[in-house]
Amino acid sequence: VLTLAARVGALDGAEPAVAPADRPGPIDGDALAREIARRSFVLLRNDTEALPLSPGGPSGIRSLALIGAAARDARVLGGGSALVFPDHVVSPLDGLRAALPADVPLTYAVGADPTDELAPAGQDFALRAVVRAEDGRVLGESRLPSGQVQWLGDFPEGVAYEELHTVEVTGTFTPRESGAHSFGTRGLGGFRLVVGGEVLFDGHQAMDETDDPFEAFFGSPVPRGRAELTAGEPVEVSLTSTVAKTAEANWQAVCFSLVHRAPERDPEELIEEAVAAATAADAAVVVVATTESVESEGFDRTDLRLPGRQDELVRRVAATGTPTVVVVNAGSPVEMPWREDVAAVLLSWFPGQEAGAALADVLLGAEEPGGRLPTTWPVRLTDAPVSQVAPSDGQLSYDEGVFIGYRAWERQEGAAPAYWFGHGLGYTDWAYEAVDFTPAGDSAGGSADGSAGELGTITVRVRNVGSRPGREVVQLYLAPQADSAATAEDRPARCLAGFAAAEAGPGETAEVAIPVRRRAAEIWDEEADAWRLVPGAYTAEAGRSVADLRLTAAVVVS
Repeated sequence: VLTLAARVGALDGAEPAVAPADRPGPIDGDALAREIARRSFVLLRNDTEALPLSPGGPSGIRSLALIGAAARDARVLGGGSALVFPDHVVSPLDGLRAALPADVPLTYAVGADPTDELAPAGQDFALRAVVRAEDGRVLGESRLPSGQVQWLGDFPEGVAYEELHTVEVTGTFTPRESGAHSFGTRGLGGFRLVVGGEVLFDGHQAMDETDDPFEAFFGSPVPRGRAELTAGEPVEVSLTSTVAKTAEANWQAVCFSLVHRAPERDPEELIEEAVAAATAADAAVVVVATTESVESEGFDRTDLRLPGRQDELVRRVAATGTPTVVVVNAGSPVEMPWREDVAAVLLSWFPGQEAGAALADVLLGAEEPGGRLPTTWPVRLTDAPVSQVAPSDGQLSYDEGVFIGYRAWERQEGAAPAYWFGHGLGYTDWAYEAVDFTPAGDSAGGSADGSAGELGTITVRVRNVGSRPGREVVQLYLAPQADSAATAEDRPARCLAGFAAAEAGPGETAEVAIPVRRRAAEIWDEEADAWRLVPGAYTAEAGRSVADLRLTAAVVVS
């Protein structure tokens, strides 16, 4: 860290390694975040080329229904150590509203709420944190993008941890809906919660007995009271935390949250509203999501189902006959029992602060989804070849050995996965035309001796046979040939050896060169405590996923 600080001139007394005039220009962070998000999106299904949507015009969609709680309040990042505080968040609703032509109406419906818990105060709140000493002096202030305060040794300017006594989260809330809004707290210590001049809570949250200090420290959302509010009318809110400082803690931290939940509505009524919106539209986009209570840091998932009635929501919207696109806002595999009933399935992961803008780019065809699956997704959890991950009597046996992920799926008989490792569609089609292997050093006989870091290079030529420019991720797998010395070891049928991206316009060809690393033909030797090269005959397989391999080339490792 000190070396980096010295290089950029941030360390007193050290000359910067790069002069200010020679440094790169400023980065457009929003544009970069937007590009990274859309390049990560994985298009799992696109029946009858439902995507991209073409708004307006005689053959385009003239109206769109957007459905799902996560379409309005997107889950853009993971919990726990993955938690950061973006300056702003573009929701799918915001992104599509901004991108759609003015003559294409967008109708929104919640459809199904995936959680019944209170969540940190979000985009309808305008908040700041005010830090005070025990005598009431203001030590410092900080703008808050949400109701979460999470300061880990990094406090607002002018604030010393030893002197701070209280932190007040204060500002206004402008409700979207009229009714009884629930407010609460998350964290430990003393809290005073005031909404619209009414004290909803004034008390103390103590640490429960638990084996997990982090769970006790951050706690779970606790409802503290309700306030009858009117849509569109701002109300003052304040949550003052008397910071709990413990002598046992070896870090300086302030972590707590103001949490909120909109008025509860009848779940059946919400789904019926979504069905009506989809019926009246030319196309429907349903955003489904996991929640922090089912997918986050510090605990294992108990199943792969979407929480709440989201599966039912998708089925009923798809049953209207309106072309339905489902966006899956999750960080890991989920079961999708409706996947064959919808027109398209797009995986958006946790896409960051530009989520909605990136999603609009992809849904409307300004950009194509660029991601490929880094995991294999089962139809249901019970199909997964490896699912025993909990210790028994204090021990966890790794009986599967190296056969995990797609390696295990290819070995097991029976159920096939819903989507294989490496799968991902674009908005054009590709033909794989040629493959060639050049051994490292171009040794005689076309064999690779493996003495260097690379066995050689695979060159693949692909052609864009679609009607628009596109990007193809060419994947390379190395498979020991049957009856070869390379199969003497208990090894997977094939392993990913490399990949590269090709870009081409309609009708054009592109070539990619993929280095084949020595490690692709090595196994771990426990006795030698080192990697060991396994010589023999291999097949290099190039294709679109581990289950869609188009071209092969022989590779001999000596």
